[in-house]
Amino acid sequence: MDASFSVTADPARDLVRITLSGFLTTELTADFLRARNEAHRQLRCGPNEHATVADIRGLAIQAQDLVTRFQSVLADPAYRSRRLAIVTPSSLARLQAQRAAGNRDARFFGSLEEAEAWALEPGPATRAAA
Repeated sequence: MDASFSVTADPARDLVRITLSGFLTTELTADFLRARNEAHRQLRCGPNEHATVADIRGLAIQAQDLVTRFQSVLADPAYRSRRLAIVTPSSLARLQAQRAAGNRDARFFGSLEEAEAWALEPGPATRAAA
């Protein structure tokens, strides 16, 4: 399954949108990180004041080393979002995403609309899972 990603910033809403699909590689992950960093440079808010919506509905179940890599990506305090909403279709994909999120305050959703609505709510995230 071919892997792809998109990362876009919505500076007016202090929002980063991420879409990941397929089976990721180390090389693609490096490209993803460059795109994520560029999206963060476009934001107007202060550090860690943005929200992130990650749509992983098209993401294949990943190898353990990639899940571990994304744990470090999500743990990086320089890019940590105020709210992290993850859209995922299946239980197994959700378990991998929860493992990658680690101690992050993230919520999981079945639809992009629900995820974005929650991510854009004012205030800090909560630990409750959807």
